[in-house]
Amino acid sequence: MGMDTEEEQEFGAPQADSEWPELEKAERLARGAALKWASGVFYSPKQLTRLDQYRSREAQRMCSIESRIKSTVQSYLESVQTGLQQLGLALKEVQEAGEALVGAQEALSKQAEVAHTLGPLRELANQHRQLQAVTLLLPQLLAVPEAVARTQALIKGNRFLEAYGVLRQLEQLRDEVLDPLGRPELSLFEGLTPLGEELGLAMGKVVGSARQLARDDPALLVAAVRVAEFEEERDIQLQSSSPGRPRAWRQCCLGALRKALEEAYFEGPAPGPPGLAGHLATLQEALPAELALAEALVAPCCPGDYRVVKLWAHTLHQGLCQHLQQLLDHEDLGTQDIFTLLHWALHIYPGPEMMGHPDLNPEADISELEPLLSPEAVEQLERTYTEKLKISIAKWLQKALDGEVAEWFREQEPDVGPEGFYYSSLPAVVLQILDENIRVTAVISSSLQERVHGMALRELGTFLRSLIEALERFSQEHLRNAFRPRHYVPYLLASLNHYAALSSSVSLLKPTGMSTTTTGVSAAIDAALGDLKKKICRLIMDALLEELQPLFVALPSRQWLSSLVMLDNVCEKTASFCSQFSRVQSPMAQMLLAESERAVVLEYLRGLMQGKLVCRNSTERIQASERMLQDSAQLRELFLSLELEENAQTGAVLSALQELFRLQDPALLSLEVSSFLHKFPDVSEEHIGVLLDVRGDVSREQRQVVLETMQANPPPSPPPDGHRPLFSLVPVPSPPQAFCFPAGSCS
Repeated sequence: MGMDTEEEQEFGAPQADSEWPELEKAERLARGAALKWASGVFYSPKQLTRLDQYRSREAQRMCSIESRIKSTVQSYLESVQTGLQQLGLALKEVQEAGEALVGAQEALSKQAEVAHTLGPLRELANQHRQLQAVTLLLPQLLAVPEAVARTQALIKGNRFLEAYGVLRQLEQLRDEVLDPLGRPELSLFEGLTPLGEELGLAMGKVVGSARQLARDDPALLVAAVRVAEFEEERDIQLQSSSPGRPRAWRQCCLGALRKALEEAYFEGPAPGPPGLAGHLATLQEALPAELALAEALVAPCCPGDYRVVKLWAHTLHQGLCQHLQQLLDHEDLGTQDIFTLLHWALHIYPGPEMMGHPDLNPEADISELEPLLSPEAVEQLERTYTEKLKISIAKWLQKALDGEVAEWFREQEPDVGPEGFYYSSLPAVVLQILDENIRVTAVISSSLQERVHGMALRELGTFLRSLIEALERFSQEHLRNAFRPRHYVPYLLASLNHYAALSSSVSLLKPTGMSTTTTGVSAAIDAALGDLKKKICRLIMDALLEELQPLFVALPSRQWLSSLVMLDNVCEKTASFCSQFSRVQSPMAQMLLAESERAVVLEYLRGLMQGKLVCRNSTERIQASERMLQDSAQLRELFLSLELEENAQTGAVLSALQELFRLQDPALLSLEVSSFLHKFPDVSEEHIGVLLDVRGDVSREQRQVVLETMQANPPPSPPPDGHRPLFSLVPVPSPPQAFCFPAGSCS
């Protein structure tokens, strides 16, 4: 520690300076680093002998550092001294400049006062120059009234170029006189503005007659257009700096051309429906001719930027749009007029016959303009057309139906066609009415065709319902008087042919390529056709049963067991009735044969279920079995002879029934009934009960066993497709109520 203190004193440690704490801190750090180095160097006793050498070396280095510091500081001091001298010189110059500016400001103030005193003199000199200029123009000013009168005379004589030249001179004179004076009000030039307006009106009138002037006096038209073009250039140059600007004579001329065209073709009221077709035909010829006139005669008289043909085409198009809209707003058009208007506006006008003609100037292109009829107007016209056409079609169809109904009461059979079938013009008339009205709309638009197609199908459905109602009235009339109408069944058969013709042709009403589906309407048509077929078949079968029912009164009976007369008569009547089916087209004839066979079998079953016969012994049961087997065979042969296939017949039920009667042992009836139930699942317990009663040998216990067997059997499986029930259509007579005394008498 003593060594450290001695070395600090030897190196001369400075005293702490409280004013410079950062310097003091740096001193301490530097001194500490030096002490650390010295202690490391002289730690070994051998190094102490070299202490004088280290001290001498450090003294030399300190002297070198001090000399460099002194030279650097001396250089900085000299630079500072030089800067101070220059700042002193600059300050002196600034002070001198400030004194000079103050002197100049004082001199300027004195000159401004002098100039202000010269203002009246300057104004007087200006007035003198204006008066001198006016004095020089005085002869021209005195000639202004005469020039105005001359210009008016030139305007009245349609000498527009000369009139415009004089007007330009007068306006130039006015500007030369009034501009220097500040454009004061001067009565001498008050007539120039009305004179310019008069010239503009006269030119507009002449340009409005361009269609006639282009033939008779094209020079006059050219003069008017040239004046308008000159004035258009002056409007651009002067803009609003001159009174009455801009005059816009070019726009006035173009407006006059448009107005003249609109007045020529669309000024009068729109023609009523009787003359609409002729009016459109006139426009069809006149408008292309008008465009050709504009291209050949008017366009050469006008500058190219007028684009006369385009102006003509657009003006005519816009006028025609307003014209047709006025027609739609004030006229109640019929179907023919609406059709004519739509066809003309959508196809004739933009087509090659008019605005799309290949010989027309390309400037006459109207493809970029709005259509003659807006989409809303077209939709409204299509809707109106469809509604009115619906009324007409309904009347036509009703008239055709009334004519057909009147023929039903004729004293002769229906007409027979070349193929030997009953024929009537009704289906052809109906389909022709609908088809023609659907097809013709294809020339208008697919949307209208779809509307009319849907409407036509709906009207066809209404017609079919009306036909069904007419057949019902026809049937009621026959029920009231069996001899009126005289040929009841033949006209029903003819109506069935109508059904066949209509059902096979409905699909032909749909236009080729129509994408919109009418599923709902088509389903309604199919339902109406189905109802019509059912109604006709029902009436025909009713007529057959009307003849057969008296013959089935004896079924079952003792006479029926022993005689073939009853079924022979049935077959004879049936064969005679069904022979008329040859006048019906196939497959309707086959359907009628099948329905007839089924009706005969059902009537046979109804008679059998009346329970009027009870077999007294096995002999009668065998007779009943044999009779049903023979009747089944006879009916089968009858309808086979009528060309009804055996698999379409239902007479096999009689063969199955006879097994119930042929069975000798009643105890086995439950098995036979189960087999019968499997073949005819719609047979009920009541039906089996009646058949057991007719057998006459079934005890109450055996009957109960059979019915319990039926109840115990699982529900029959659903009948196959195409199977039609039989027994569910055969009623069973209600059992007689048990006789009983009144309650008071049973005590």
